[in-house]
Amino acid sequence: MRAVITVLGKDMVGILAKASTACAESNANVVEVTQSVLEDYFAMIMLVDIDKLNCSLEEMKNRIEAAVPEMKVHVMHEDIFNSMHRI
Repeated sequence: MRAVITVLGKDMVGILAKASTACAESNANVVEVTQSVLEDYFAMIMLVDIDKLNCSLEEMKNRIEAAVPEMKVHVMHEDIFNSMHRI
C-alpha cells in the first residue's frame, strides 16, 4: 500500500529533510519525490510505502505537520487518490 503526500507553502531550508524524517519516524518508506520552487513557493509530492507504518495515516500527517508547521500538508491513501483522479 502507498500514500500520496503533498507539502505546499513558502520556501525555506530543510522542508524535504523534515518531512522525510517524519515519514521515517512513522516507518513509511519514501518511494518517489518531486519538488518545485516557484518564486518563493515550494511544492512537493511524495509517494510513500505504508505497508509497515507504525501509526495511522492521520498520525503520520500530524507528525509531518509538526515538522513543517508553516506548510500545508495533505496525506491521502493511494486507493482514494486513484479513485478521485480516474478519468
